Amino acid sequence: NQKINSPGAQTGRNGTTMGFLGFLGTPLGYVLQWMYDLFGSYGWALIVFTVAVRVLSFPLQIGQQKNTARMAAYRPMIEEIQKKYAKDREKQNEELMRLQQEYGYNPTAGCLPMFVNFFVMFGVIEAVYYPLQHILHISKDVLTQIASILNMTYPYTTNTAIIQMVHNNTLPSEAAALLTSEQLASIKDFNVMFLGMDLTVKPELAFNVLLIFPVLSVVTMALSNIIIMKSSGQEMQGSMKWMPWMMSLMFVWIAFTVPVAFSLYYTVSNVLMLITSIITRKMYDPEKMKAQVAAEIEEKKKAKKAKKQVKVVDEKTGEEKLKEVTEAEMNRLRIERARAIDAELYKDERTTPLNAKTGEEESCEK
Repeated sequence: NQKINSPGAQTGRNGTTMGFLGFLGTPLGYVLQWMYDLFGSYGWALIVFTVAVRVLSFPLQIGQQKNTARMAAYRPMIEEIQKKYAKDREKQNEELMRLQQEYGYNPTAGCLPMFVNFFVMFGVIEAVYYPLQHILHISKDVLTQIASILNMTYPYTTNTAIIQMVHNNTLPSEAAALLTSEQLASIKDFNVMFLGMDLTVKPELAFNVLLIFPVLSVVTMALSNIIIMKSSGQEMQGSMKWMPWMMSLMFVWIAFTVPVAFSLYYTVSNVLMLITSIITRKMYDPEKMKAQVAAEIEEKKKAKKAKKQVKVVDEKTGEEKLKEVTEAEMNRLRIERARAIDAELYKDERTTPLNAKTGEEESCEK
C-alpha cells in the first residue's frame, strides 16, 4: 500500500472541500445520483445536470442582463459625480444615493445569478471530490476507516483509490469488510469512464487525454468572460480590465487540483453561458437600453420641474389657498409642515438642558 499526499489546500482536516461550502455537495449529490441512475453514466449525469442548472437559471440571467445593460446607461452620470466630488466622499455618496432613489440606479442589481452560479460550482466541486460519499452515499466514517487501512492521508484520494481497486478487484479484504455487499456492488457498477477518461482522476501536466477538459474549461471561461463583458455594454477601467484573465488563471489552478469531472462540468457550463449570453444580449441590447434609460431619466427630470397645485395655509390669516410648486418645493413644504406639527405636539415638553450640578435649566444662548 502506498501513502499518498495529495493537495491539502483543497481538502480540510474534516474531509470537506472549500471550507464552509462543503455542505452543498450533499443536496447536489442526490440530484447527480438521480441523473446517474437515469443515464447510467457519470459523465452524462454531469452534462445533463449542467444543462438543467443553466435552463433553470436562465430567467435570472435574463434579469441580470437587463439590469447590467441599464447600469451601463448610468455610467456617465456616476463618473460625473465621482469626478465632481472626488475630494468629498460624503457628498459623493450622498449624490450617488440620490441617483439611486430618484432615477432607479441600483449597483447590486443582477448579483443573484452570480451567487447562484458560485454556490452551484462549489457544490459540484464537493460532489466530484467525494462521489462515494455524495453520489453513492457511503458513510464518511467508513471511508475514513478505509483511508486508514490503505495508509492514505486524504479522503479524496480514498474515493478515487477505492473505485479503482474495486473495479480491478484489488481492494484489501480488511477494507472490503467495512463495506456492505450492496455498497461494493454499487462501486463496481459505478461507470466513471467518459470518452476514454476516468472522471474521478485528478489531471496532471502531462500530455494525455485527461488534459482535454481542463484546457477546454479554461479556454471556454476566457471566451465567456469576453462575451459577458461585451454584453454588459460597460468598459472595464484600470486593473479591472485584467479581471477576466486573472479569473481564468485561477481556474487553471483549480482544474488541475480537482478530479477531471469538474472540468467536464465547467466546460459544458461555459459553452452554455456563451450561448445564453448571446441570446440575452439580443433581448436587452446595451445601446438600446441606454437610449431607453436616458428617456426615462429625462421624463423624471421634467416631472420634477413640472409645477403642481397644492393647498397651503397662510400663516397670518390661517386661510387655505392654492399654490403652484415644483416637486422639490413640495418636499420642502412637507418638511416644514411636519416640523410645525412636531413643534405643536411637543410644545409642553422640556427642550432646554439641565445643569448637572444645580439641576436648573440652562440657557441655550452663549
